[in-house]
Amino acid sequence: MSGTHQFSDEFAGDFDQGFDQDFEHEFQDDDLTEGKMSQAQLDELCAELDEAGRNLRTIRDFIRFCVSKLRAYDVVVAQGTTDEFAEAAAIVLHTLSLDWSADPEILDCRLTDSEKQAVLELLSARITQRKPLSYLINLAYFCNLPFYVDERVLIPRSPIAELINQRFYPYFDVDDANKADYYNHGLQELQLTPPERILDLCTGSGCIAIALAVAFPDANVDGADIDKDALEVAWTNVEHHELSHQVNLIESDLFAKIPAENQYELIVTNPPYVDAAVMAELPPEFLHEPEHALAAGQDGLDLVHQILYHAPDYLTRDGLLVCEVGDSEWALRQSYPEIQFDWLAFQKGGSGIFAITCEELLEYRDEFKRQVDRVKNI
Repeated sequence: MSGTHQFSDEFAGDFDQGFDQDFEHEFQDDDLTEGKMSQAQLDELCAELDEAGRNLRTIRDFIRFCVSKLRAYDVVVAQGTTDEFAEAAAIVLHTLSLDWSADPEILDCRLTDSEKQAVLELLSARITQRKPLSYLINLAYFCNLPFYVDERVLIPRSPIAELINQRFYPYFDVDDANKADYYNHGLQELQLTPPERILDLCTGSGCIAIALAVAFPDANVDGADIDKDALEVAWTNVEHHELSHQVNLIESDLFAKIPAENQYELIVTNPPYVDAAVMAELPPEFLHEPEHALAAGQDGLDLVHQILYHAPDYLTRDGLLVCEVGDSEWALRQSYPEIQFDWLAFQKGGSGIFAITCEELLEYRDEFKRQVDRVKNI
């Protein structure tokens, strides 16, 4: 987000005297409970926001102020944005109905009194409630596409977006004059015909399924999830992007209700993979996300073992499975020390995502079955 790191040195302005009273009214007892802020902290924040409303003037000023307050109050930024600058810019620019990557030339434009009020109210909610910004505004971006999100689904943030943007080249061939400049994620160089059927397993908000449909407009995409509430959100997004002709949603516990005749050239999955130790120490922001979409047993791999075992039944012979396990990568390596998973690299950072072919899944199927049985017997 070019330009957001430059701060304005100008401070000025008489601000409406009614701001103090109006803003203080925004704070409720729930703020103390949800954000676990003391009354002294709450009073201090209120005073800082009052001062900002009176003295700050430009978009640049408010982005800088938001960065400072997010850091000062130890707000965790990891759900949809990657750092305080990106989060601050999103808070300000969204409130002003501007694109989140707005032209730097507008950063010195001034805000009206009502715009200042709206920005600071959103910032106060972000700090006091510790609720992720995407839930506060019901909006997240994935693969540069907008998605409706609420607390029924996880907030999109997977590095898999990079693979989708490059259409999983060079595993699949693409008609793109710029493909020589594509980032080398580490996929096998097979350059197969682009997939005609794709499955997004554990689809949640539907962001991956929809992004896949956009990337592969000639493919039929199924998005499967066990959670009816999540599928309601996913359907909202499918309709918004006008892809009901291409994206089909299936209520299914992993592969349980997916028709056996469905054979996919590509299965992409970002299942629950957070282990018990990490779940016990999650920051408040993550507690707003549905627990069942995060937690996956003692080592985070309860669902992943099942996916590895059953996936070859739903893949074509040249099919590919791409699976995200995040910080449970180490546990997966320990579970299968003899298997050389293709761990992928990412230009913008991220890890814990592997690719494995149908042939490899079949080769090690007995190993996967042993792990599935072990989990069942725990």
